[in-house]
Amino acid sequence: MSETQPVLRIVKGDATPEEVAALVAVIASMGGGEPATPKPRSTWSHPARGVRSVHRHGPGAWRASGLPR
Repeated sequence: MSETQPVLRIVKGDATPEEVAALVAVIASMGGGEPATPKPRSTWSHPARGVRSVHRHGPGAWRASGLPR
C-alpha cells in the first residue's frame, strides 16, 4: 500500500473522530490473518494406546504384533 492513499475512506455523512476510531477498532478486531493450524496430536498420548489389544496368533504373528492396525 502506498502512504499517500488512505486505507479507509468515509464517502457519505459527517463522522466524528470518535465514530471513525470506533469503526477502525471494529475493522481491526476482525483479524484477517491466516487461522492458526492445530498441532498434530502425538500418537504416544492417544487414549487408544491405553486399551489392550488382542495378541494375534499364527504364522507371522510376532511381526504383526508390532505393526499398527
